[in-house]
Order: sequence, then structure tokens, then C-alpha cells
Amino acid sequence: MVKLNKIYTRTGDAGTTGLADGSRVSKASARLEAIGDVDEANSAIGVARTALAAGDPLDATLARIQNDLFDLGADLATPGDREGALRITPAQVEWLESAIDDLNAALAPLNSFVLPGGSPAAAAVHLARAITRRAERAAVAANDQGTLSTNALVYLNRLSDFLFVAARHLNQNGSDDVLWVPGGPRNQ
Repeated sequence: MVKLNKIYTRTGDAGTTGLADGSRVSKASARLEAIGDVDEANSAIGVARTALAAGDPLDATLARIQNDLFDLGADLATPGDREGALRITPAQVEWLESAIDDLNAALAPLNSFVLPGGSPAAAAVHLARAITRRAERAAVAANDQGTLSTNALVYLNRLSDFLFVAARHLNQNGSDDVLWVPGGPRNQ
């Protein structure tokens, strides 16, 4: 278990931060951009959880994902092949895929793109999905500069898929989805 006695350390005052291996990098590095975006996605999922109806079974799934995102942050903060490093595992990716399949089974097929919206909970999950997609782009950019864990990249990709399906689930299994109308009001 992590124990934090002191919140400020002053070690980052010059614009660098420490990675899990003890090395220091710029807070503006691609790796830190990805870590920050994962943190933001996690926070957005936390906000989405507050919009769920009391007792919604999706809450437990989102809570597990939030914990996985802390694992993902640790994974991203650990360069190289450090023995004993906390990494996203294939089992975490498989669990997420199973959660996608379970929710998707009840959804009607799409006949248009879905606009972010619908219920407040679905809109909040759509926002978390968009932030997750940014986190994935940042992780890919960081990977271009130094190899990241393959499972970390796959997890982020699956997470955006899960959040899309979860938003549709929250929109009454898609019946309350807001669908894109190409050309929209200008065609009226």
C-alpha cells in the first residue's frame, strides 16, 4: 500500500518530476502528458459515477476501471523492463473486453454516429471517453519517443470502446441516444 506523509516535496519546483525508476523528466514530456491525461480520464470517470442512479451496477465496473487507471499510471511512469514493475496485464484487457461484450449484447445496432449526450450520466461517460481518447493519443506519442507497455496502449484503446458502449447502455440501451444527422439543421 502506498503511504504519503507529506504532499509537497519541492522536488518538482524546477519543472521536472520523478519516474518510478528514479530518473527525472520534464513535466512537459510526452510520457507525463500521457500520465496527466490518464489522470484526467480517471477524474472524469469519477464525475460520471456521481451521475449514476443509486445502486447502478455500472458503478462497480467504473470503480474497478478507476483502480486499473492507477495501475496504468504506474505502468506509464515506469520506463524500461524494470523487474517487479506494476504493469497493465492481458487479464485486465480481457476483463474490459468482456465488460464491453456484456453491455453491448443488449444494444440495438447503430444506424448513425452517436452525439455525446442523452442522459446526464451518459453525457458524463461520453466526456470521459473523449478524454480517454486524448490519453490514448498522448500515450501513442510517448511510445513514439520510447517504448511503453503494449498492454497499456491496448487498455486505453479498449477503455474508450467500453465508455462508448457504457454511454449507450445508460441511454436506455441506445433508445435515448442522440444521433448525428449529416448536414443537420442546414438541410431543413
